[in-house]
Amino acid sequence: MENRKQKIEIQEAIRILKSGGVIIFPTETSYGIGCDATNTKAVQRVFKIKNRPDGKGTPLIVDSLAMAQMWGVFNKTAKKLAKKYWPGALTIVVPYRRGSHAPPVVRICLHDKTVALRVSSHPIARALAKGLGRPLVATSANRSGESPCFTVASAKKIPADFFISGGTLRLRQASTLVRIINGQIEVLRKGRINPVL
Repeated sequence: MENRKQKIEIQEAIRILKSGGVIIFPTETSYGIGCDATNTKAVQRVFKIKNRPDGKGTPLIVDSLAMAQMWGVFNKTAKKLAKKYWPGALTIVVPYRRGSHAPPVVRICLHDKTVALRVSSHPIARALAKGLGRPLVATSANRSGESPCFTVASAKKIPADFFISGGTLRLRQASTLVRIINGQIEVLRKGRINPVL
């Protein structure tokens, strides 16, 4: 998956995430800014850096459908979508899983009692979520209203604790954002994938 230098960088990034830090990392769409989704101070810092309004919520990257189901309630259609398009640039909005066995999540990551989840097809992003063992806040590494970054150099203007380079990323659309309403797929944001079952 990665060379020795990259493995060391991933290990360091995971350490920083676990200690409440904010990192810049590559995804299959653009460079993202991320943190541990269960760390209130870290999430608030990401929102402040992004100048992102409260109540908007933020997508989360998980390492697998199994991890996603710890956080969100997937009905039959949502599961089919995940199995067909994950790993990939499809973010699925599902009801947040509440209850005694559900891990705590920072409220600011949620929107209308739902959570937006995806398994990234970029090996670094997926390795970070796996190493963290919890969802990773994953929003584009730019301030709200600005263009996304496709090189780590262009993302250096973002005040983060650590940067992982994935080289120059291809210019691509953001992930497609969908939710399931009455068994039907509703596209909330058009992106690289046109999801059909």
